[in-house]
Amino acid sequence: MMRALTFVAILSAWLCPTPTAHGGARDGRLDIHWIDVEGGAATLIITSVGESILIDTGWPGERDARRIANTAAAAGIKAIDHLVITHYDIDHFGGAADLAKLLPIHSLYDNGHVADSPQQPDKAYLELAGRVEKRLTLSPGDIIPLTPGPNGSPPLQIRCLAARKQFITAPADAPRTDGCQDAQRKAEEKSDNANSIVLLLSFGRFRFYDGADLTWNLEERLVCPVNLIGPVDVYQVTHHGLDSSNNLLVIQAVRPTVAVNNNGARKGGSPLVYELLKSTPSVQAIYQLHKAEVRNAVNPPDEYIANHQAACEGTGIMLSVAADSASYTVIVPSTGHHRTFQTKAE
Repeated sequence: MMRALTFVAILSAWLCPTPTAHGGARDGRLDIHWIDVEGGAATLIITSVGESILIDTGWPGERDARRIANTAAAAGIKAIDHLVITHYDIDHFGGAADLAKLLPIHSLYDNGHVADSPQQPDKAYLELAGRVEKRLTLSPGDIIPLTPGPNGSPPLQIRCLAARKQFITAPADAPRTDGCQDAQRKAEEKSDNANSIVLLLSFGRFRFYDGADLTWNLEERLVCPVNLIGPVDVYQVTHHGLDSSNNLLVIQAVRPTVAVNNNGARKGGSPLVYELLKSTPSVQAIYQLHKAEVRNAVNPPDEYIANHQAACEGTGIMLSVAADSASYTVIVPSTGHHRTFQTKAE
């Protein structure tokens, strides 16, 4: 009964904007929203004290900016405290300037100027970057400064593991990864995807990995020869589920319980990636923003998919971590699905 009431309360806050809804601040929860930006990326994190972190902003234009702003409003968020642009693909940074017309953006984190990148941010983005309160370049090992919760709250951290093809230094006790000697390699990726900023969020026992669009060969460096990530509860499927990313060694090393794919109907959602995830023993559930319509598509059950038609309203997926970080609930509002998982033991 209590679990059902908790779900109703979370779902009501997600769907119905109210002045008092404030990102879990009422009960100490941490929330993650995967916003449908039609095959781009926009992940909104709201801490237990109502601080907001947005990772990427989707495509240029009003549609994606409006979807992000509406999701923020439903959680009582009136500004983006921290915006992280993982790399300079248009489907990741393109919506930033349009979003800034709807919500104030306080701090902007990105790769700065990458001289040898084949892709560069456009004029609208550069003008926005000049107007925000702070623009900072993220480097491996950097930690985004977040407001701690009240005494007794689980510690919260978002750490940069990689950026611009550079990686954090392995701690002395980092576990070695089996299978590195047999690593499969793919053609070199020459786009800005290779410069992706990789983030690891921890909230007490809960851990969430966002590898942006980091490509297959570079992903290997996150776990070979040692595992720089460690086990995670939730794995945001890298590069929208394309098989030019989602290195099998990474998936096996981080042992996720839940995978969430920010794919589009005809972008990402590779059958190979789905099968890799499905065959990983630790994975209990795979969620998608869209039902994949790519060739030979394989999809999870409909209740795990937010949008079933290519032409849709663009509903998202939400995850809410309990105040003690011992469990988390994934919600698909469009299907009424909700499922609770236990976080991994420390």
